[in-house]
Amino acid sequence: MPGIPPRAAALPVLATVTALLLCSCSAGAGAGAQDGKESTAAKSGKRLTASLGTAKDSAGPAPAVPGARTGGTVTVANATDYPHLDPQKIYTGESYSTSLLWGRQLTQYQVVNGKPTLVGDLATDTGTSADGGRTWTYHLKDGIAWEDGKPITAAQVKYGIERTFAPGFEAGPTYWPEWLTGSKDRSAAVKKYRGPADGDLDAIETPDDKTLVFHFPEPQADVPYMAAQSSSSPVRKDKDTGTGYDVTPFASGPYRIVEHKQNQRLTLERNPHWKAETDPIRHQYPDRFVFTFGKQALNTAQEVFNGRGDGPTTVSTKGEVPPELLATAERDPAKRKLIVSGSRGAYTQDLYIKNSRVTDPEVRKAIHYLFPRAQARQVLGGSHVGDFATTLSSPAVVGWRKYDPYPVAPTGDLAKAREHLAKARTKVTHLTYAYAADSPQDDRLAQVLSDAFGKAGITLVVKRLEPAAFHSEVFRGPAPYDLWLSTNSVDWPTPSTLLPDSFDSRLDSLSNSIRYANPAVDRELERIAAIGDAQQKAKALIDLEEVVMKDVPLVPFLYSSVSQFRGARVGGAAIHPIYGSIAAADLFVKTP
Repeated sequence: MPGIPPRAAALPVLATVTALLLCSCSAGAGAGAQDGKESTAAKSGKRLTASLGTAKDSAGPAPAVPGARTGGTVTVANATDYPHLDPQKIYTGESYSTSLLWGRQLTQYQVVNGKPTLVGDLATDTGTSADGGRTWTYHLKDGIAWEDGKPITAAQVKYGIERTFAPGFEAGPTYWPEWLTGSKDRSAAVKKYRGPADGDLDAIETPDDKTLVFHFPEPQADVPYMAAQSSSSPVRKDKDTGTGYDVTPFASGPYRIVEHKQNQRLTLERNPHWKAETDPIRHQYPDRFVFTFGKQALNTAQEVFNGRGDGPTTVSTKGEVPPELLATAERDPAKRKLIVSGSRGAYTQDLYIKNSRVTDPEVRKAIHYLFPRAQARQVLGGSHVGDFATTLSSPAVVGWRKYDPYPVAPTGDLAKAREHLAKARTKVTHLTYAYAADSPQDDRLAQVLSDAFGKAGITLVVKRLEPAAFHSEVFRGPAPYDLWLSTNSVDWPTPSTLLPDSFDSRLDSLSNSIRYANPAVDRELERIAAIGDAQQKAKALIDLEEVVMKDVPLVPFLYSSVSQFRGARVGGAAIHPIYGSIAAADLFVKTP
């Protein structure tokens, strides 16, 4: 959904991380159990998949947040500004979540008691399909309006989607261009249609102001989930200011942007033309939100925990509880209540293996047994960062099931590793490990891995890279690195964007960063792509996932969890179960 992308961390939005990644599910829920035990997220069942809601579920208003009141100002203190506010360019989980304050989409996730349900947002429901999933129809609700009171129309939703084809939108989600033109990637799609400059896109019909009909060349089972992405937001042509729209987009949600000084401040005030009765997702509790940028998470967390300055009404949607404060805060009952902890959506963290370099499956199996999961997790923050994983996808994905092709203790199994190394076609004496040097934990983790591999007679050559250069260095095809730790997720909570977008051998190194290649898997992915039923498709992909993982293309590590913080007077703070950060749309200011 950091700037870690919803998809594999190699991709859209999420930067690779070996640093502490923390998020949450409920204010005051604590930050997890002791090492060796399941985290609070797992115990409380917060790794929840999203069900499809009905037209009734899609009607507003959103269910009230217990104890909520109106009025006041919430300060959101984040270290960095948003790289994009233009809805067709947004591609990170936290940005998706926060942009719900001012933007609306065709569909969106309603969250009640931590459980997500996909419902119609601008649309009356999650969509109706025909032609085996090739045609999808949406009807817009009555009473939905822009911040100036003018009605939102189907043509404006169509225009927003057409923008995803245009130059300058390459970093955003690519599904609309690819699916609407039947193209393998965006580059091929834009050869067929280049955006609004080419006129209307025939694949989208708008027979009236409230109806959209999408025509896809191939069956698409996941359109309702994809329609929740920010790229499905409407845009008015008369308000499309080009690059300026990336700074101040026109609002359709409960708040409007009244000031945005980049890298300094973003101020939101109530949108008087937003109608709660049309919106099953959002609330309009505070009078305003003030986002500040530039202060480090450690300083902000200290103000929050100690109640200094604006601390009591401050929250951070990007910043996590600094490791140096976490243990202290947990020992203090008052501060512990300010920690918001739990599952980080469908994110996993894995040890990636460049399959084009480590070609022998026996060596990859040895790496699987050598990887010291328990020690690595302890370095990164202990059980707070997640539960040990055995699968490629997260339990938060629709259709997920537990499997474990090569069971191993969290501390590793040196004897089994040596057994597989002995079977290898070529003796392995050296492997390279690259990492982004974001924090001291990263350096300590590299040493832990070096020690573990050294016990099997393998010298781990460590390459410390600058964070800004990590992706370009590691993911390019001939990059001389065998191993790296990375974060992975899906673009919505079904398996449809995992194997097809990362494990098809015909993809480039940006997508298939480990260079996994199995012709039988490629053929099966082609077969699955033609399945129009969402449940059948999910089952087929999970079945294939288990086959893929027998090749050990990577080593599962963690089902990620997070810990964020909120001020004592900030109510409604909970981690969004899909986007993996505190959901701003539910926040309110408590009575002093």
